[in-house]
Amino acid sequence: MPVRQSAVDRGKARGHRFVVELSRELEDARIASGLSYAWLGKAVGISGQQAARVCRGESPGASSVGIAGLLAAAGLDLSVRAYPAGPPVRDAAHLALLARFRARIATSLIWRAEVPVLEGPQGLVVGSGPPDRRAWDAVIEGRSWRVGVEAETRLGDVQALERRIALKQRDGSIPVVVLLVNDTAHNRRIIGLEAVGLRSMFPGTPRRTLRTLGEGNAPAVSTLVLL
Repeated sequence: MPVRQSAVDRGKARGHRFVVELSRELEDARIASGLSYAWLGKAVGISGQQAARVCRGESPGASSVGIAGLLAAAGLDLSVRAYPAGPPVRDAAHLALLARFRARIATSLIWRAEVPVLEGPQGLVVGSGPPDRRAWDAVIEGRSWRVGVEAETRLGDVQALERRIALKQRDGSIPVVVLLVNDTAHNRRIIGLEAVGLRSMFPGTPRRTLRTLGEGNAPAVSTLVLL
């Protein structure tokens, strides 16, 4: 748990640094434009004192919406993007789903968790270029084959999920993937609504795939498995 928590702590610290940096840019823009704290505050519906605290970096907990409004009033637009920084912190349900599936595969197979997309067999790096921080939830390895494993406790945007998995398959050279989905009423409903697309990408039969992996063999095609 300490390792996982440290990632969250680093994220929070980075967020505070961003707020401080944006506050400096906001103060510079305010001075350059000759704007008063009172005018800035009135433009976004807060007091001049509150605007001053943000501009001076004295409000580390200021919201991105509030800062974006102040920046706009000072003539600046805020642009923010998120990017993969490593394995996400998994909740208990996600870990339990992976554990249930792992218990169904043969003990002769190698199970590796949180495997970077560009990491091949025996940890060899595939491809080149800037670091790729995407990872498979797990990878199952046999004598001469590998299967990627992605786990979803609650389905949302299925098309985005399909695109994400397809890109991982392409970049990581893993043709067969097992998509694990928590067996809930919500997930069954979503699967029913997206049946055509999911069946096209995951044509395998769950029972056959589980039996094949249980015998220590490689499944022939990608499969969606409800557990």
